[in-house]
Amino acid sequence: MERGLIIKKKWLDLIFDNGKVWEMRSTKTNVRGRIGLIESGTGLIVGEADLVDCGKPLSEFMALAMAQYHQVADLDLIKKWRYPWILENAKRYDVPKPYSHPSGAVIWVKL
Repeated sequence: MERGLIIKKKWLDLIFDNGKVWEMRSTKTNVRGRIGLIESGTGLIVGEADLVDCGKPLSEFMALAMAQYHQVADLDLIKKWRYPWILENAKRYDVPKPYSHPSGAVIWVKL
């Protein structure tokens, strides 16, 4: 695993516990493969997942129709966070792993 994706706890809990498989972002990504899932603000890698694809930006209609995948209740957020980064095989660690957070990292961290 070479990279970790920084995600707020609210969304991580939905990924690990509620079947959320689309992490919504404001830009597309070309990254694919196994990634660490980092809980924002903690300095901890709390799990991992396979980033398998990046979808096209969602329209309001598609955001509503695909809510089970992104689990964003406030669809106004989809106006900015329009790109679904598609995750599979998410696994929460029993014991989170500390990492060194570089200054300025807000989306990705090299692990």
